[in-house]
Amino acid sequence: MEKPKLVYTTFIRTTPKKLWTAITKPEFTRQYWAGVENVSDWKKGSKWEHIGGDKQREVWITGKVLECTPPKRLVLSWADPDDLADKSRVTFEIEPAEDMVCLTVTHDNFKAGSSMVGKVSGGWPRVLSSMKSFLETGKGLKIFKK
Repeated sequence: MEKPKLVYTTFIRTTPKKLWTAITKPEFTRQYWAGVENVSDWKKGSKWEHIGGDKQREVWITGKVLECTPPKRLVLSWADPDDLADKSRVTFEIEPAEDMVCLTVTHDNFKAGSSMVGKVSGGWPRVLSSMKSFLETGKGLKIFKK
């Protein structure tokens, strides 16, 4: 059976540097990713965490920085801290496109039978739409409200 490979491409009216900052700085991720922060020093081999909650600061996703080339490419391992064996990989590729930036997010290298595929396949379109809105208007979307 072939492993899933999720690929999302969006064009955002911003600069590569601003998009990079939006992905890597907690004070920005919090504004478009439902209050969740991406936290790391963003050096190859370093740990990174996706942390949510105002008081209890729960780690939702964890992994390692596999590659970091600001402001062009960021590659992360991705796992639920309650199931570290179900690891996958996320790649952010940032390319200038006239007065915009083309962002391609690829989530792949899922383990056979991964439960993560179902969790992220609905989440990435929401997060990327909110990120685009945040960068273009200064306000993210309420992406996980029903």
